[in-house]
Amino acid sequence: MMLHAKMKERFVRRFDDEIRFFRGWMTKPKAVGAIMPTSARMARRMASLIDTGSGLPVLELGPGTGVITRAILERGVAPDQLVSVEYSTDFYLHLKRMFDGVRFINGDAFDLKETLSDLGEQRFDSVISGIPLLNFPMHMRVSLLEDLLDLLPPGRPVVQFSYGPVSPIVAQPDRYRIEHFDFIMRNIPPAQIWTYRRGGELHHIPRKWCRK
Repeated sequence: MMLHAKMKERFVRRFDDEIRFFRGWMTKPKAVGAIMPTSARMARRMASLIDTGSGLPVLELGPGTGVITRAILERGVAPDQLVSVEYSTDFYLHLKRMFDGVRFINGDAFDLKETLSDLGEQRFDSVISGIPLLNFPMHMRVSLLEDLLDLLPPGRPVVQFSYGPVSPIVAQPDRYRIEHFDFIMRNIPPAQIWTYRRGGELHHIPRKWCRK
């Protein structure tokens, strides 16, 4: 009986998330980017790259309905060790109700200096990003990535998913390195997970994985 109740609760929560997601997609398709919410499997794979023993908080970008937020918390990150930036006010208010203790910021990830101004010189263990980068010009993607890498210790990753077949950020091996982490078939549509790091050995990735 308890198992049935939990299954019903998960179904209701997922249905509510999807309705909220489609409402956001219809009103601001460029800000949402996808046609379906992120799958729980992909969220868990992204969160698996967090080092929970680092002592540093995690920065999440574009949490949307909170699928990735939930996976980050289930990974073992304490709510007060998660800073999450959401551009949509509707999603932001929903997330505040859903996840007690997480520091949600209603702001623009492409203006981190302003958005994170209250945090001072805070550094993060890693960045988990659900921003639809393909909706933005390449110079904005590169600028965002470099701003994010400035917030991380050497070698720690910016984790990004994308629906395109190649990295959504152009390769610049002298400035950062790109690694293909996973391909998630059980996502609609199927998605790639990429990591971006600075520090350590920089190496070229195969040209077929690089967006021109």
